[in-house]
Amino acid sequence: MIRTASSLRPSPPERLLAWLGTQPAPGPWGPGSGRAGTVAEVRQVTTPWRAMRLRPVRPAGWWFDGLLLTGVVALTAVLAAGHLFDLDRAVVDWSDAHRPAAAYWIAWTLNYLGQGSPLALIAAGLGVLLAVRLRSARPLLPPIVGYALINLTVGALKVGTARPAPSASTREPFLPPEQTLLLFQHELPLLFTRSYPSGHVVNAIVWYGVIVLLLARLLSTYGRTLPPRLAVAARVVPPLVVLTTTTYLGWHWLTDSIAGVLLGLLLDRMLHRVPWDDVPLPGRIDQGGRPFTPYSEGVGR
Repeated sequence: MIRTASSLRPSPPERLLAWLGTQPAPGPWGPGSGRAGTVAEVRQVTTPWRAMRLRPVRPAGWWFDGLLLTGVVALTAVLAAGHLFDLDRAVVDWSDAHRPAAAYWIAWTLNYLGQGSPLALIAAGLGVLLAVRLRSARPLLPPIVGYALINLTVGALKVGTARPAPSASTREPFLPPEQTLLLFQHELPLLFTRSYPSGHVVNAIVWYGVIVLLLARLLSTYGRTLPPRLAVAARVVPPLVVLTTTTYLGWHWLTDSIAGVLLGLLLDRMLHRVPWDDVPLPGRIDQGGRPFTPYSEGVGR
């Protein structure tokens, strides 16, 4: 049978495979005959499947994750029962009485270390640079997943707990001081009840962890290394500074900041457990073939 030009035209599935960066199996119009091998070629659309082993974290094991999660739940329950309010109020009153203008502006400036949007943009920028170096979209995954985790968890807790900030008694909505401590004030506009937990503290823990991960790998593509002490300092100092300043400025209760530490550490461990190199991606956006994160033989549990 003589094949016309229209019969030689590739089918829609074959055009899809070509767009994804893979060639379809030989057909009756090319070398060889039949369509055997098509399934095997389809598998080449994505990076090869590997056994996905969780990456190691420290402290090792799941016990610490359980401890952090229990801490968040327990602290929320204690506050919901009306406890620890005296501690929160004492810290705010002391800060209000010991906040000269110079200290205020220093704390105000340092608190920018926990601003989520600039940190997310820095992480995304590093991800783009590393993606270009590795010819793979894989480095974009940690910033995307980190952004989603922060918004889903912190956002849900803020909406669910509906706790005003300490400043709600001195500015709109001008609540009585004792009312600003309470949780579950859903009758108030959401704008005034987003204090628990501290998003700035969570941002500082999660985003600096992602930034260090991306920066270390980016430097390695130029034959350089990120000094371990600098990596540790970048992950420890900003969260401590943000926790201190956001509480000192009266923008959050002390227990808001403590909840932010617990939740931030939990999210950070989740992100660092992910075996980013084993996540299957279309071959069209993962062409470099070089690993994104060096894999240790240890396995996180």
